[in-house]
Amino acid sequence: MGVHFQQSASVAAYVLKQRLLRREKYPLVLMLEPLLRCNLECGGCGKIQYPDEVLDKRLTPEECWGALDECGAPMVSIAGGEPLIHKEIDVIVRGFVERKKYVYLCTNAILLEKKLSLFKPSQYLTFNVHMDGPEEMHDERVCREGTYKKAVAAIKAAKALGFRVNTNTTVFRGEDPAQIRRMFDDMAALGVDGMTVSPGYSYEKAPQQELFLQREETIALFQEVLKDHKKHAWNFNQSPFFLEFLQGQHEDYDCTPWGMPLRSVFGWQRPCYLLQEGYARTYKELLATTDWAAYGRKSGNPKCANCMVHCGYEATAVNDHFKRPGASLVSALSG
Repeated sequence: MGVHFQQSASVAAYVLKQRLLRREKYPLVLMLEPLLRCNLECGGCGKIQYPDEVLDKRLTPEECWGALDECGAPMVSIAGGEPLIHKEIDVIVRGFVERKKYVYLCTNAILLEKKLSLFKPSQYLTFNVHMDGPEEMHDERVCREGTYKKAVAAIKAAKALGFRVNTNTTVFRGEDPAQIRRMFDDMAALGVDGMTVSPGYSYEKAPQQELFLQREETIALFQEVLKDHKKHAWNFNQSPFFLEFLQGQHEDYDCTPWGMPLRSVFGWQRPCYLLQEGYARTYKELLATTDWAAYGRKSGNPKCANCMVHCGYEATAVNDHFKRPGASLVSALSG
């Protein structure tokens, strides 16, 4: 399984509690960006195209912990930018672990091996390493040679010290399904604890707009990438229903934009991790003042028409398990 049983059970209990309380809108994962600066300039990234005065901003540990306290999510995904650049990232992570929140620290792994001594292995901490394919393909996507080798070395070092390690793969137009499948095999051979995969979103600020998939292209590509995947030793840290959705099933799914809210250096981003249409000062304000009906594929919003990204549809897939008699939510959260 991509997620260990205790985490699955804990998150399942949280979701069940929200449903028993009849809360329609609740977060599954806090997406946290304590900074936007990065040590790479990937062609499909829309997060680093800001002036230096913005890239130099940092959230304090107290602001990070406060964001999680505000929304109450059981999990937090720390992204950026590159979080390991943040001088207090170890303090931030330690505070979340002490709160018994499940932390996914997303990283390109360039600094990971050097920084491992700042952290302690814990069931609450997972390093989520960005891997976009076998060596040549990965280095091309991140626009720097040698990053694949550094990432693999860091994964091996982290696993040797007892850390949990996942990989995160973003898929773009023109990619060879066989290469992505080979990368999954390679990561499984390294002993990673889980893998996540998602199509890229067409950020307006991303320099290489030709990389982004249309909805029909996404489905066709993932049908090839994920065919017969249960026969492989691939542990996906995602709902099986979401993986089916990527392959063209569950056509009735619509986005759950509040399922993974983003807190960044600008505030609470409206409406979701992908679109920047204003900011709220508090999580409560975000929920109360956002016109949620204006987003998602069924809304007709052209910015949402081709989106099939996990941060919008993973929560939808998890919720769908509750509607099916006999479905196991622990299984839904374990992949």
